[in-house]
Amino acid sequence: MPMSSPSPEQPFKWHYAEFDDRNFQIRGHTLFFVVVLFSVILLVALLFLYARWVCRFSSPPPPPSSASSRAQPPPPARGLDAASIASLPIVLHSQTESISSDGECCICLGVFGDGDKVKLLPRCRHCFHSECVDMWLVTHSSCPLCRTAIRVDSPV
Repeated sequence: MPMSSPSPEQPFKWHYAEFDDRNFQIRGHTLFFVVVLFSVILLVALLFLYARWVCRFSSPPPPPSSASSRAQPPPPARGLDAASIASLPIVLHSQTESISSDGECCICLGVFGDGDKVKLLPRCRHCFHSECVDMWLVTHSSCPLCRTAIRVDSPV
């Protein structure tokens, strides 16, 4: 039944029988190419997933074995030794003769009271609670407030 062009008097009518797919056939070559294409896509997807799995769970490569890339020991602590810390002067704090301009320890933020023992740093003249500055000076060799290098005069 050939399709005829619609006449101006009769509008276009679609008939199901004209587009019937009962005669649709997949021949051997077409079926073969569809199966091969599906197999290739499936194989590529499986290879991709396998590669991701291998990369995720594989161990990292060993570091190159050269003398310069070996782990260096950590640098020694750059603080002061215990004898130098103990040789710093300890003074009694008083409100009338305030050595420090602000009257508080900038390490613990505690306010100095009358009669508190404070450690006076020689160069910058900043003072701190003895316990606070001692812990600082074990790992640092400078003033915690102004970072001035602390030079402890040796008695020799």
